[in-house]
Amino acid sequence: MDLMTIGAFADRTRLSPKALRLYDRLGLLTPARTDPASGYRFYSEDQVASAQLVALLRRLDMPLPAIADIAAKPRGDAAKAVGEYWAHVESVMANRRALASYIQAKLTGGEMPRYDIQTRSIPERKLLSVNRHLYASETDAFFDDAFARLRSAAPGVEGIAGCPFLIFYGEVSDDSDGPMELCRPVADATVGDSAPVMADVQLRVEPAHDEVFIRLAAKDLSWPAMAPAVDAIEAWAREQRREPAGPLRQVLIADQRSAAPDTLVCDLTVPLK
Repeated sequence: MDLMTIGAFADRTRLSPKALRLYDRLGLLTPARTDPASGYRFYSEDQVASAQLVALLRRLDMPLPAIADIAAKPRGDAAKAVGEYWAHVESVMANRRALASYIQAKLTGGEMPRYDIQTRSIPERKLLSVNRHLYASETDAFFDDAFARLRSAAPGVEGIAGCPFLIFYGEVSDDSDGPMELCRPVADATVGDSAPVMADVQLRVEPAHDEVFIRLAAKDLSWPAMAPAVDAIEAWAREQRREPAGPLRQVLIADQRSAAPDTLVCDLTVPLK
């Protein structure tokens, strides 16, 4: 089998020798042979397509670990993985576009979205909850696990007062880990003080209170999309001279995972003193 030096292979693939050495160290593109004495790398003609694939994926700004994963897949699975990666990129860019527009509007005093802001009374209720410090990438796994455990611990409550909700004690993002608390109201008659059988599940009584809320659709639940709604609630509280009794909440009125973009799935709320 005829082999090419790293210089010849670099010319053939339009990748620099420096990049080829990096890809070798990362296991993305291992030479067909490495001379044990000199350390010189040699490549075969049938590695050209793999090298060109790596170069194309890097042009998508794909992280090297993701490229390694795709390069190891059969062609059909690799194509599907590229599609999934790019769908994620487009979602991130859409969120950033919305955030940029929101920042511009705040800086220039531009017009913000208008919302139907309402209030309601929530009775005293018992809550089972799990509180955790989480970064944005960890929230889905946390919610799936914690909600399943809270749901199995005790019967729930009917109506809006029985909907599970999230409390954000701090920002949850790539840089900030909250914390965030998932709460599930449970039937008073069926829950005793010994109900939480797991160390991280807490039982407490929440006093009756009023809350202000805005109902949002699934498409408006990303943080950039929610930001104007948070501003609207804060402005309403100032105008009405109502003091918050706690941090921001998301009351989950429908399953976001299966909802259409325009389906109303969440109440953004703040409890009031």
